[in-house]
Amino acid sequence: MEFLNLTNLLSATLTLVYGFLVITFIRGWHKLVNFHPSKGIPSTKVSIIVAARDEEQNITRTIDDLVAQHYPKHLTEIIFIDDHSTDRTAEIVMSYASQGVKLIRLNEDRALNSYKKKAIQTAIGTCSGDFIITTDADCRMGENWLTTIVNYYETHHYKMISSPVAYFEEKSFFERLQSLEFLYLIGLGASTIGNKQPSTCNGANLAYEKKTFYEVGGFQGIDDLASGDDELLLHKIAAKYPDQIGFLKNSEAIVYTHAKENLHSFLQQRKRWASKSTRYKNKAIIILGVFVWVFNLSILANFITGLFIADFLSVTFYQLLVKMILESLFLWDVTGFAKRRSILLLTPVLTVVHIFYMVYIGIAGNSGKYNWKGRMVR
Repeated sequence: MEFLNLTNLLSATLTLVYGFLVITFIRGWHKLVNFHPSKGIPSTKVSIIVAARDEEQNITRTIDDLVAQHYPKHLTEIIFIDDHSTDRTAEIVMSYASQGVKLIRLNEDRALNSYKKKAIQTAIGTCSGDFIITTDADCRMGENWLTTIVNYYETHHYKMISSPVAYFEEKSFFERLQSLEFLYLIGLGASTIGNKQPSTCNGANLAYEKKTFYEVGGFQGIDDLASGDDELLLHKIAAKYPDQIGFLKNSEAIVYTHAKENLHSFLQQRKRWASKSTRYKNKAIIILGVFVWVFNLSILANFITGLFIADFLSVTFYQLLVKMILESLFLWDVTGFAKRRSILLLTPVLTVVHIFYMVYIGIAGNSGKYNWKGRMVR
């Protein structure tokens, strides 16, 4: 009985603290004001940088979207860096040369752990724009995407701007479930920016000043890690300019990409994302991540124990209930912004699956190597 009471107390404490955290996420999201672009004439020279490797199936649509942007052509530079592709990626990019699309071939004789950072840094070293925007070679965006981001920059003059990313064109239940979970991650990153404690962003829709990139030393100090061209750079800039990070809350700024088709690809991606956590300079973010992992572990432990001692199942139930209700409130706002409220119906499934996923990724993401674009990296 004493063991049960102690476990109940610990579980209740973890649940209350987690509930408080989710409430702060909701509060941070609401602190972000919906941005309404002005009708002024833009003056910022922009360089859009895309690192690409073996993307012949997707890259044409991405280039078409970039070329079709409603932004002055004389202020737009589009650079693709071919990262040792073995397919027609470079050939497709070159076919757009007459439309101003530039190609850089990354030729590295020595093995690197972070080819993507090398590709982006190489492009920044040659680009003519004062404002850098990165996206991926399998992304789609509306024709007002670039105008909206630059308008936001010229209005607020942030050093870095994180903009929303969402999945689309889902073909299965698994992909729709990923869409809901991914919107949670995007909303989480946005809310921490709203709370002036930036923690995460996504390189598929990220913008920053070129001079700021060099002020913080670019990717120096984080270039030995394969991932982190987005979050770890965010942390470097936030350390120097804590109040100069913005999240662009406007649906025209959303970049769309695809969920992973199978569980193996999904887990490889999330292991890559999780691998960055050990390199966070802000210890508060690490502590937050560890706490969320422990909370999910406690639910799993209570459930397993409940298979032998029935009283623990009631503890599991209440933890799940609190988690689902509060996360649903948060997701109500985020999915509404993305115009995807229909997938909220998947929340009960996500709540349960997310526990197993979090416990596994918390361990796997910080140990060993993972596969990224046909390479084993760490």
